[in-house]
Amino acid sequence: MRTKILSPYWMPVWFFAGAIIAGALVLHLDASHPGGPLSLIDALFTATSAMCVTGLIVVDTGSYFSLLGQNVILVLIQVGGLGIMTFTTLFIYLLGKHVSLSDRIAVGQSLLRDPSFSLTKFLVRAVVGTLVLEGLGAVALWAMDPVGFAPYSAMFHSISAFCNAGFSLYPDSLMQWSGHAGINVVFMLLITAGGLGFYVLNECGGLAKRVMLWRKPIRQGPYLLSWHTSIVLRTSLFLVAVGAVVIFVAEGLANNAPESLGERVLTSLFQSVTCRTAGFNTVDIGSMTNVSLAFMMGLMLIGGSPGSCAGGIKTTTFRALCGFVAAQFRGNPQTRVGRYALSQDALNKVIALCSVALLLIIAGTMVLTSLESAGAEYLMGREKFMVNMFEVVSAFGTVGLSTGLTERLNGAEKTMIIILMFVGRLGPIWLLSALRSWQAKQRFNLPTADLPLG
Repeated sequence: MRTKILSPYWMPVWFFAGAIIAGALVLHLDASHPGGPLSLIDALFTATSAMCVTGLIVVDTGSYFSLLGQNVILVLIQVGGLGIMTFTTLFIYLLGKHVSLSDRIAVGQSLLRDPSFSLTKFLVRAVVGTLVLEGLGAVALWAMDPVGFAPYSAMFHSISAFCNAGFSLYPDSLMQWSGHAGINVVFMLLITAGGLGFYVLNECGGLAKRVMLWRKPIRQGPYLLSWHTSIVLRTSLFLVAVGAVVIFVAEGLANNAPESLGERVLTSLFQSVTCRTAGFNTVDIGSMTNVSLAFMMGLMLIGGSPGSCAGGIKTTTFRALCGFVAAQFRGNPQTRVGRYALSQDALNKVIALCSVALLLIIAGTMVLTSLESAGAEYLMGREKFMVNMFEVVSAFGTVGLSTGLTERLNGAEKTMIIILMFVGRLGPIWLLSALRSWQAKQRFNLPTADLPLG
């Protein structure tokens, strides 16, 4: 029993939960919020949102928390952003303990989708690379606006952006810089880098290094990039472009966009990028059209890429699902994604992940709508459905965007959002695998039969 509890699948769950509880207890101290009281449920909500790099807040981070409280939030963001498996394995290495082959393979499949990677080199590159990118981002923000982004503010926002956390020290997030191209570009680059995944960043960095040094690139057969990296980059670019176009058109038709064409393009692009689990906003989310909100929910559900700071079902899952649907329409027995066809085991995981994600979102929306509509008129409760679903998808996808509902949630509703953030950050498949590790393997097969479908 002890071996199962401390298995590679369950260690991140315990570490994750422990870090959240520890952070909540420190945030609950009066020294963390001298401006007013903070209930234990609000402290737990804030700690979970930070550790899960979500960004949903019940109190204003910049004005309500002291420097101690802000530093606690920043540490939780950094730990959660780098990834629980990275920190867990690094902790084992620092203690000089031996990492078994099964643990090594588990870490590789989780972070890199490659069971033969060098663990030590990966840890060094991941940690150092993250710190370098966050440092460059902080310097860029400080250089472009030394007043709005003083050194500490620049560092806080750079870490929050790269880790796709969405926490801001300003009550309106980044709305005051909606027309500042430089600030927008820095945030979008940090968000994108944090959402691509360590494997993709490492491979792209290696390719760029060899090109700059005039060396021959290491080819993946006839290709410059691996299958995984090419799928992630193409899918991410497609989602950002389509999202920007939809938001631009929807807000423009409703006369709900800035008058300047340049600012309209910038805000549309920024909101499309930030939907990939970042949580920052340069426009008022609550005033956006239903078309934009609906499409943004789709982007939030997809999220970032495997092994990244982002949440969601991931870009590779979305691409595999699109390939599966296309194969069914074409009558093709194989699901092709890029240059390869997916195995049946991979397709089973895709279907399971999408099914569980949709069930969680539907259940969460129903529960939240029921709690929100209690005591309200029927039609008034019905109007809240879109707002509640947006909040649920944002929590599950660890995005942090909100139409303004978060601060009005009661204790029961906050508890449900906490659970969604926790499950969304670890991933439904990871939790299902953890539960499955406790079950005995079935050693028999039942007779098969066809069931009428459709």
